[in-house]
Amino acid sequence: MKAKNLLLTLAVGAMAISCNNSGSMTQTSASLKTTADSASFYIGYMYGSGLQQMGFSEVNREALIAGLNSAIAKKEVGKDPREIQMFLNGFMQEVAMKKATENAEKGKKFLEENAKKSGVDTLANGIQYKIIKKGEGAKPAATDMVKVHYRGTLIDGTEFDSSIKRGEPVEFPLNRVIPGWTTALQQMPVGSKWEIFIPSDQAYGPRGNGSIGPNETLIFEVELLDIVTPDAKEADQK
Repeated sequence: MKAKNLLLTLAVGAMAISCNNSGSMTQTSASLKTTADSASFYIGYMYGSGLQQMGFSEVNREALIAGLNSAIAKKEVGKDPREIQMFLNGFMQEVAMKKATENAEKGKKFLEENAKKSGVDTLANGIQYKIIKKGEGAKPAATDMVKVHYRGTLIDGTEFDSSIKRGEPVEFPLNRVIPGWTTALQQMPVGSKWEIFIPSDQAYGPRGNGSIGPNETLIFEVELLDIVTPDAKEADQK
């Protein structure tokens, strides 16, 4: 079952990428007349997005379509499902390792150049920050609960999360987030807004997280709104 799921992910997802590369595959051009048509399109789109995040972009379109057609026609491919799964697992590991190396190199270069910019300072473990707005409140301890607004992007500007877009700040224990946040926010007085540049080893490292790839350097714009005391939290809940 795992092999079949992985094959479906690769085949359908890669087909979405190949269509996007060859032209503009829209709902109109794909002639989505039924709910099954729409479901097929969106499955392809989501898998294609996942493959791009993993760094799998070298798609052989002819081989891809041949494999897809063989699966639909229930033709044998001369390989045991376990062999196929082992091959694909190894292949995807290679893709992930290559992507991790590329991201690490790009992140290192970015931070080296960023450190030279006016207003950028460096904390422990290579974490960089730039003060957008100075605050005058207290600084949180690692064990405190904090209330923040934030926006997170990759170094190419791709946004992966934003409490601002959701229209609601978030609260969390400062020692339960990525190390870069724990370190940086302890230096921020309440009322501050900083731009924080976090090396991958102080973020999600080689494993990544969702749309964040392996060894990605991250950029956060963070506004520290408050240090939430237990009494204040209980009062809000009443």
